[in-house]
This record gives sequence, structure tokens and C-alpha cells, in this order.
Amino acid sequence: AAKPAVQAIIALPIVLPPTVLGFYLLILLGPEGGIGRWWVELTGSALTFSFSGLVIASCVYSLPFAVQPLMAAFESLDVRQLEAARTLGATPRDAFFSVALPQSKRGYLNAAVLSFAHTLGEFGVVLMVGGNIPGATRVVSIAIYDHVESLNYAAAHRLSALLLVLAFVILLALFVVNRRGQKA
Repeated sequence: AAKPAVQAIIALPIVLPPTVLGFYLLILLGPEGGIGRWWVELTGSALTFSFSGLVIASCVYSLPFAVQPLMAAFESLDVRQLEAARTLGATPRDAFFSVALPQSKRGYLNAAVLSFAHTLGEFGVVLMVGGNIPGATRVVSIAIYDHVESLNYAAAHRLSALLLVLAFVILLALFVVNRRGQKA
């Protein structure tokens, strides 16, 4: 089981305002920040205001939505099956890949889908780390904001409806798959 301090750090993106998280990621990923400086030395380009930076920031923002299903999946593993694999000569690595991982596949699916769905409409972290660069870092949620700001509610409505339908379909598919998996 994870220590409470680690759990609290992982859960922080749930309770922090996205702009606060985005600000600190901007500092960390910026050319003068620890990770940002290393990235510039490695690649010659900055993480901030780039697609790569957006991906990293989105992963941090959605981390709790990935970790929770994974923790639940691993905590529900049948330890007896792992012990049986070890008794039959499996190394810890073999037992992990042949027993634990297959039994946890629903947790991986839930983690991936929930993280992706959670990131779809993110605004604060994306704007802080990626900015609003058309063709590079502008995402749908920021485009919606731009349309509302310019009083183009029809365009904002179209994009908002698209995100609403997409999020609903993603969650519906996840719930259907999970329900089928429970019956099997």
C-alpha cells in the first residue's frame, strides 16, 4: 500500500486549481526549470508552449485518474495465484507479467480511458504550459473560450457539444466494457 504522503502528492491535481498546477509545471518545465533545462540540453527545444510540454502537463494533471484504477486493480489481485506461480518456478518478473498484469487489464483500461477523458476538456494547465498557439498548442477547450470571448456562441456551442458527446461516448463505452467484464 502506498504511503499517505505519496497518495496525497498523487491526488493533488484533483484538489489544486488547474492554474496553480499549471503555474508550477510552467516553472518546472520552462527552460530555466529542472526538467525544462534538461529537455533543452537533450533536444534543443523548449517544453513550454509545445505539444510535448502539453502531453507531459496533461499526464501530471490526470495522474490521479490513472493511479486510482491501477491501485484498485493490483490490490484486488488474488495473491494465491501469484504464490502458485512462484511455487511452480516463476520468477517475480514472470509472475508479474504472466499473472498480475493479465489480471489487472481492466485497471489499465480504466486508467487509460479515464485519464484521456479527463484531459479532453482541460483548460488551466493547458493554457499555462502550452499557451494558445493555433496549429501547435490550441486545444478544443481553449478554442471554446476564444469563441465565447469573441461572442461567437454558435461556434462555442458546436465545439462544446462535440466535447460533451465525445466524453459521454467514451464513458459509456468504458461502463459497457466494465459491465461485460464483471459478468464474464
